[in-house]
Amino acid sequence: MDKVDSRYAALVAANELRTDPDQAAAISALTRVQTELEAVPPRGSTIWRYLGKKPEPVRGLYMWGGVGRGKSMLMDLFFESVKIRRKRRVHFHAFMLDIHARLKVERAKEEGDPIPPLVAALADEARLLCFDEMVVNNMADAAIMSRLFTGLIAAGVTVVATSNRHPDDLYKDGLNRQLFLPFIELVKDKLDIIALNGAVDYRRDRLGDAKTWLVPNGAEATAALSQSFFRLTDYPPEDRAHVPALELDVGGGRTLHVPKALKGVAVFSFKRLCAEARGAADYLAIARRFHSVIMVGIPVLGPENRNEAARFVTLIDALYEYRVKFLASADAIPDKLYPQGDGRFEFDRTVSRLLEMQSEDYLAEGHGPR
Repeated sequence: MDKVDSRYAALVAANELRTDPDQAAAISALTRVQTELEAVPPRGSTIWRYLGKKPEPVRGLYMWGGVGRGKSMLMDLFFESVKIRRKRRVHFHAFMLDIHARLKVERAKEEGDPIPPLVAALADEARLLCFDEMVVNNMADAAIMSRLFTGLIAAGVTVVATSNRHPDDLYKDGLNRQLFLPFIELVKDKLDIIALNGAVDYRRDRLGDAKTWLVPNGAEATAALSQSFFRLTDYPPEDRAHVPALELDVGGGRTLHVPKALKGVAVFSFKRLCAEARGAADYLAIARRFHSVIMVGIPVLGPENRNEAARFVTLIDALYEYRVKFLASADAIPDKLYPQGDGRFEFDRTVSRLLEMQSEDYLAEGHGPR
């Protein structure tokens, strides 16, 4: 069972997935990419010398559609299936942070245009780049993406990406968008575009009727949240000891340890996020990176916890702004969480947001800025 279409068919046959025409079309396209990538001779092969030139780059793929349509799941199946050595799968936001850090190093050398050496280094590291959740929301990214990806594709790199947006809607209404338009044309010219826009939200479907706010803290609430984590990530519970952690880049040379992070879902304790010295930049990085956040151990707060309460307010503001699904265990319902203390009046807004974040309308919304 080497091909991605065989793996997908096995999941459908086992009733792990339901039949979906859009997903089937995407799987067909991914199988084509896999087959062509695996047919390319390895780097340095005598076949290359016989041909007298490098093989043509394999045409990539851009999968777009609403939240919960299975884009990341399909990407996982594809990436795990492709039998080539030089491949990389990365969240798009993390990739662009890495790009800007590398550009800073190249510019410090003062040896001319920093883009070509960066492209050469990336092409040497991977001939398949898989990006999850491609989105462009700042001019610094928009200004360099056309040249960067034109160079990568010309160097033989195959790009496979997922996004919530059609290419035409990337960086829509952004500042100096004309600098970004060549990238849109590049995507439409060099990648096959596949839409997954059916009516079913598989991510929301996986949550079922699970509660998103559990009271009180304890073993029962933790077990329920754990079950929701495995539903959202489609990760086997028997492998719970091997759920990966992550060091999240929050800017300014700082990182945040995420104890459990998988397929856009993160797990934190209240103590880690709100008792430690954290700020808006940390919480925005979390909100941009993860579509779902699970928090355990929220206590009842009082005057002595005013700093923790203020941080919790900032965290919820960031998650709410990016429509992040928030599942939590606490020692009280939201309106009894901070009965008195500095900022208690302002905390009412947080209570209102927490209640809205439990609503069906909110849970059905896509991840991203409002």
